[in-house]
Amino acid sequence: MSFLASANQSSGEPEDYSYGNWYIDEPTSGGEASQPEKTIPACQHSFPPSLYHTCLAPLSLVAILLLSLLVKRRRLCLGCWHGIFGLPSPLDFLAEESGRLVPVAVFGILFTNLCVLGLDEDPLPFLPISSSTSQGYWKSVALLYYPALYYPLVACATVRHHAGYILGCLLSWAHCGIQIWHKVECPQTPKVYRYYSLLVSVPLLSGLVLLSLWYPVQLLRSWSGRMAPTGPEVMEESYYEDYLRHTLSGKRSKSSSMVTNPSFPSRVLFCFLSYIYIPQRGFRLPLKLIISVTLAVITIYQEALLFLVAFVPILQKARAGITEEITYLLAGFGLVLSEDKLEVIELVKYYLWTLEVCYVSALVLSCLLTFLMLMRSMVTHRVNLRAWHCGATPDGYSQSQRQGLSATAIFCWMSFSGYQTAFVCLGLFLQQVIFFLGFVVFTFLVIIPILYGRNLLLFHILESMWPFWLTLVLAVILQSLAARWAFLENHHGQKELTNRKALYAITFLLFPINVLVGIVVGICRMVISTLYNIIHFCQLDLSLLSHGVDTLDPGYRTYCYYLKMEVSQSHPAMKAFCLLLLQLPGSRRLAGAQAAPRPSDVEEGIHLLQTKKSARNATKSKQSWVRWGLAYTLIRNPSLLAFRKKTLSGLLANGNQSSPPNP
Repeated sequence: MSFLASANQSSGEPEDYSYGNWYIDEPTSGGEASQPEKTIPACQHSFPPSLYHTCLAPLSLVAILLLSLLVKRRRLCLGCWHGIFGLPSPLDFLAEESGRLVPVAVFGILFTNLCVLGLDEDPLPFLPISSSTSQGYWKSVALLYYPALYYPLVACATVRHHAGYILGCLLSWAHCGIQIWHKVECPQTPKVYRYYSLLVSVPLLSGLVLLSLWYPVQLLRSWSGRMAPTGPEVMEESYYEDYLRHTLSGKRSKSSSMVTNPSFPSRVLFCFLSYIYIPQRGFRLPLKLIISVTLAVITIYQEALLFLVAFVPILQKARAGITEEITYLLAGFGLVLSEDKLEVIELVKYYLWTLEVCYVSALVLSCLLTFLMLMRSMVTHRVNLRAWHCGATPDGYSQSQRQGLSATAIFCWMSFSGYQTAFVCLGLFLQQVIFFLGFVVFTFLVIIPILYGRNLLLFHILESMWPFWLTLVLAVILQSLAARWAFLENHHGQKELTNRKALYAITFLLFPINVLVGIVVGICRMVISTLYNIIHFCQLDLSLLSHGVDTLDPGYRTYCYYLKMEVSQSHPAMKAFCLLLLQLPGSRRLAGAQAAPRPSDVEEGIHLLQTKKSARNATKSKQSWVRWGLAYTLIRNPSLLAFRKKTLSGLLANGNQSSPPNP
């Protein structure tokens, strides 16, 4: 051996101390070795992101200044240079007649940039970052920079002027063109996954393309003189009229005529349809709810994409790189799957494939359940808003909190969309973790042992404890049968308790066994509560606490105050009533662009409450009923409580006084 070693040293060949040469019986893998994965080189953009932000940030600032001058000049013509500039509002969240397409697209663009910002090493590309320790500070600054960058994209639509649409076209085309140029020029990046940067930007590119098409269409309409708010994305003022017409028309749905005992398929279909939001005529969800649901769907997409590309490719690489060395690694831990090395390799690959299937199945199930809960939330939002419009409140919401508007309601209204997005993100993460662990445990302890007939550890444990489980099952069956046949007597159609002595004896004798049954039931309760809470975690309209302390749930409390803000500031009946006041002959009209009021629109909104085919000679009793319905809706309107007399604030709808008024 020393002679061979000296010969190798003299020949100039270094000794090979690799792990594979320690075993003589291992075949050489010179030609079978897997080729290393090709690394993706860093792509250099011809128009770098630093230059992109350096050019578009000043352009956005100039657009805001021009819009400010335009708004100030249009609203205050005589004193347009007095005071500060009229900063244009991004959109009216509380107006049902405002457009929904532009704010939804801009919020999706902004949130996609925030998702990319979490993994980006250069949060502000136009500022060089010297050290990695300062990235946290610059990311905090970027959280304010990106909203300011995309502020003009949504503000240009609210001005409703030729200049605003021209600026919107320029900004949207610039953002969209450069983003598409970057993705086409460098579709692959070495970060997380080669196509992750392209896939994560799909909502961003979709929103920019949508804005790039919407602004030119609006500009052409403005030049052609057709500036009427038409189209599915614009809420017309007739919505308030439709709402009152459907609310006070007196028509009842035909659902009450259904059979009292429906069949099982009918009940299953009804339960499934209760989770599907179907738009109804005469009602539209508020704009902030639409934005929240859109952001929640984008959150599901972004998080599912990150989970998928961050874990599945690693498992696939690990499965492809399994060699015979895995047998010695498992043998070192005392795990001998088989005497044949090839069989061990196939088993390990199969186990890794099973792990991948469990992970993907858990991810798909989590996304479907989260999306289903969001659809259920939209149905609940409609029910709650209609109840609040009638003066009702959710359970657990105290009557004192309803009196007037508060700073807490304004704060909760501002943070509602952010909370909804964060709750969806956390809920999906919890579901993914819990479902993945559950699938893995069930697969490796139940399914695989049954298929292969080996590693029956769980079944051996259950087999050794069969007397314990048999005792619990017999005790439960005995108590159930005794409660039904021995301790309950039907006397003249009335059920009464009987055999009290035997009942007391069995209760005392079975107490130790009931303690053990209670432990099993407690574990089931914990599992059911955990599954219920993680499934419904994304729903802010549902409290995860009990009825008495449900207001301690911050998500549910935010939702209740959000509804209070929405109803008090954008009640459809109040808006319809204000439109009627503006249509009076003696009232001043804005801008003189609307048509003259008709005489039929004057008297207490009777024209709103009649259908198109109603007869002109309506009876006096029907008019009285219509007027009473309008008065009932207005007296229960939370928006008008602050403007009514204090003596009327404690009155109920039927005329009864709940509590004496405060002096």
